[in-house]
Amino acid sequence: MSSPAKSPLDRAAFASIYAGKAPWDIGKPQKPFIAAAGQVVSPLLDAGCGTGDTALFFAARGHQVTGIDFLEEPIRRARRKAAEQGLSVDFQVKDALTLGASGERFASVIDSGLFHVFSDDDRRSYVQALGRVIEPGGRLFLMCFSDAEPGTAGPRRIARRELYEAFTGGWEIESIDPVQVEVNPQFTETTFSPGGPRAWYAIIRRNPPAAASTK
Repeated sequence: MSSPAKSPLDRAAFASIYAGKAPWDIGKPQKPFIAAAGQVVSPLLDAGCGTGDTALFFAARGHQVTGIDFLEEPIRRARRKAAEQGLSVDFQVKDALTLGASGERFASVIDSGLFHVFSDDDRRSYVQALGRVIEPGGRLFLMCFSDAEPGTAGPRRIARRELYEAFTGGWEIESIDPVQVEVNPQFTETTFSPGGPRAWYAIIRRNPPAAASTK
């Protein structure tokens, strides 16, 4: 589903996708997050956690995990999975744009396909919200659709420069690598690149505030 630059997030459209085979619901984390598991530390936030597979993967590794999504249905499914697997994750129905209001802080944040759904204005609000909840020195692990993916079907395409432009003033982009997104094989409504949609995988550090001068 496309999310134009100035359009609000369409809750009804996302809810309708969960009524069928959501393309991002693959029953496991995307490969880049598994590969980076050794860099993730607790407490961990999965922003836009969907039905919880990534959050549960990290909980199984012993992490303290919170997962949020703005829709009730994926959170209901995530809680059921946690119960079935005997894992403890704090799954919450919450809008990522309101992060920081509760005073919670995290050493790591996972964003597996959330950043690219926001309008330009909401993207700025989201980055500000992330800045309030990630501890100094903490990291954001982010995967989003790339402008290398042909066509317009699916989420907005993000250029590498847009990531650098979004994360300035207190952020340091440690790496941005091209990857491909694994798609639910039962989702056949849209055709993407062979091997999955092309994407960026970025690791972004929240810098500690500059020390005050004593001069």
